[in-house]
Amino acid sequence: MSSRTRLRAARLGPRDVLHVGAAGLRSRPVRIVLSALGIAIGIATMIAVVGISASSKAQLMRQLDALGTNMLVATPGESMFAGQDVKLPKDAPGMVGRIDGVQQVGATGDVARSVRRSEKIPKEETSGIAVKATTEDLLKVLRGEVGRGTWLNSANGRYPSVVLGHVTAQRLGITEPGRQVWIGDRYFTVVGILDPLPLAPEIERSALVGWAAAERLLGFDGHPTSVYERSTDASVQSVRSLLASTVDPRNPQNVRVTDPSSALRAKAATEGAFSTLLLGLGGIALLVGGVGVANTMIISVLERRHEIGLRRSLGATRGQIRIQFVTESLMLSGLGGLSGVALGAAATGAYAASGGLPWVVPPWAVGGGFGATLAIGTVAGLYPAVRASRLSPTLALHAG
Repeated sequence: MSSRTRLRAARLGPRDVLHVGAAGLRSRPVRIVLSALGIAIGIATMIAVVGISASSKAQLMRQLDALGTNMLVATPGESMFAGQDVKLPKDAPGMVGRIDGVQQVGATGDVARSVRRSEKIPKEETSGIAVKATTEDLLKVLRGEVGRGTWLNSANGRYPSVVLGHVTAQRLGITEPGRQVWIGDRYFTVVGILDPLPLAPEIERSALVGWAAAERLLGFDGHPTSVYERSTDASVQSVRSLLASTVDPRNPQNVRVTDPSSALRAKAATEGAFSTLLLGLGGIALLVGGVGVANTMIISVLERRHEIGLRRSLGATRGQIRIQFVTESLMLSGLGGLSGVALGAAATGAYAASGGLPWVVPPWAVGGGFGATLAIGTVAGLYPAVRASRLSPTLALHAG
């Protein structure tokens, strides 16, 4: 047997690799923090954009769950004869209530009167507020709430009482019930102020009076202009197909049927459309951060040539040198990635708290963002690692 003994390079275990890589980072803390900051800003931007979009969408879906998607509205459409006004029959709400599957029905009718804080204000200054006669069941159909005061009922609905929509109260500067507003040729007492109604923005901008009071005091003709109905979820489509012909059997083509919840569903579906640009900006910031990591690693190789030459002369292989510098790059990028995820989640939480939204950060965004940092760290560290492994031990020690 030969007396010669083959020399073998010592193997580096995972723990040794992490120790060597961390040692390189600890020796240059300021530079490492600045390099990690570039990665952190990119990831934080991407996480915040996705999180804010997801939080807004969750809020919309929460509203849809609370308000329901089983409400339809019948309003006058366009007549086939030019210049002819279309009116819904007076008994339309009662007829709609007889449709199989319909649970609740409410109606409003436009009243040709203006609303002012007093009779001394010119008629032209109405702030775009509509006066509407309303049935007692309207608020139940809309699933609305009275923020202050009370809703119209069989008692106060016969007298000059009015409930103001959320926007109407703001425009009139009225914050509490008990005030009076001038409608037509007399004062009406404000008995309630509604909370916002996402499914009925037209009600938010209206002054609502009782059906009987509108007919007796304001010259209302009794024809509804909007019929609201709630049906069971299973019968929404069947009710929709029957609604126009039930409201006006003689001229169903003059009735328009709409689904107020469709606007919220469309908004929820397109919530992330405008975040694409911001995601692109976050991706650019992430790439810039990757360039910073690569630059830091190249400088580290140049400054540590003596260390590299010494390790090579003591038996470290080129592969071990490459692993060392790739590990440093991965740890640097991982540090930036973790910081970015935390910053992005915190920014999303602050936005959600300020707007009363649920705090939602999709797990795929966190995993994808952190995975992107590791990929960039690997790519950014490859060239410096290869360059370090190719240094001649003799020349490296001489340069050091």
